[in-house]
Amino acid sequence: MYEPFYAKSPGNSGYIKNMEVLGFHDLSGVMAFQMALHKAGEKYYMYCGSFRHSGLNIIDVTDPRNPRFVKWLETVRHEDYPNTKSLKVQIADNLLVVGLAGGGPTTLNEVNTALKGQTGVMIYDLSQDPENPLFLSHWDSGVPNSFGVHRFCYRGGRYIHLTCMCKGFCELIYRILDIQDPRHPVEVGRWWLPEQFIGGYFPEKEKKWTHLEYPGTHMIYVEDNIAYVPCNGGGLCLLDISDVTLPQLVGQLKICPPFSGRLAAARCHTALPLKGRPFAVLTNEGQRYQYYNPEIINNVAQPMNGIFIVDVRSVTDPVLVSVFPYPEVPENYPFPDFNVVCGAPGPFGPHNLHEPMGKPGLEDNPNRVYCCYFHAGMRVYDVTNPYNIKEIAYFIPPNPEKMLFPQNLPGNLIAAAEDCVVDDRGIIYMSTLHDGMYILRAVV
Repeated sequence: MYEPFYAKSPGNSGYIKNMEVLGFHDLSGVMAFQMALHKAGEKYYMYCGSFRHSGLNIIDVTDPRNPRFVKWLETVRHEDYPNTKSLKVQIADNLLVVGLAGGGPTTLNEVNTALKGQTGVMIYDLSQDPENPLFLSHWDSGVPNSFGVHRFCYRGGRYIHLTCMCKGFCELIYRILDIQDPRHPVEVGRWWLPEQFIGGYFPEKEKKWTHLEYPGTHMIYVEDNIAYVPCNGGGLCLLDISDVTLPQLVGQLKICPPFSGRLAAARCHTALPLKGRPFAVLTNEGQRYQYYNPEIINNVAQPMNGIFIVDVRSVTDPVLVSVFPYPEVPENYPFPDFNVVCGAPGPFGPHNLHEPMGKPGLEDNPNRVYCCYFHAGMRVYDVTNPYNIKEIAYFIPPNPEKMLFPQNLPGNLIAAAEDCVVDDRGIIYMSTLHDGMYILRAVV
């Protein structure tokens, strides 16, 4: 039987429909998380944030069939801050912005000062040499050894929009940095859900939240002075940021319940406004099945985690108008569906979307949505008709055959897609759990 070049072993080559695999890079055994593309002249570079390390892999992907390792960029000295992770990256205006997570949880009453994790953002200049970023500055978020910075939005210009820990608050809040001088970032604005403010150390306030009420910002996408801010149990919040020093809540859509909750991750994960259209894509986050076995999830119903279309023609009255179809299950897939892969129904659902943000070098097609759907792999959708969405292609990568970092987890080690980026050539880059970066192209 023919085995494609990306197969891990005979019979372990994944599942594919209307896509082709152009290339693969193992990232030297350092698993990528969020990725960011930089186009410099005729060259394309991918900067891969790390799931478990304080640094980035820089890969030249100009030739997608032959990705070239450039270097490992250490963001924080591991010896000084061994629990720091460089999870998230953004690039615009020749600036590379790297988020630092200190390794701790998101609740202040659980921060462990022994973790030794750096937090905040690092800023680098790519204008002179994209292969050797020039360090400009580090902005400290002010809560050492905590979860630090998670997701953020930088589209170029003066402001970086962060989901970030902050003293006096529980969970991640929205903080705005002014980088008019990128060597000296200054915080100029912040916003939070009312229940996040504690003004001190009150663990009992944190513990009252149920899995449906869990607050905290998760991701931010800014379009035309409106910040789309998914807030877990707080739903999708729409903020007017025409005055960045005083963000104002103008609209809110709660979707949990009935969607998401219990064992899922971010109850309201991503909001992606479709360029030039009065719609936004909204997601719940599922979870990786390595964390579960039948004893953990059996006999407990898990709410649906999905992808949705929200009508945002009135930002003061966002309305959920449609639901994306369940990912197609390959005919010879070893499980009946993607919900039952550990012997019992679990918190299956999507993860990251391709987020163009109007950046050079990235595809920005408002009629197409790309989603890393955890164990359902890379999924491509036609959303030309927002009420009749079509799945048009998918790729489920081979299962990893070894862990890239130690984890004492009870569930199956099966393939999981994490993040995706699509360039202006239509090339799709996908990072994976305990595996490398796949380079794909849809053929529809």
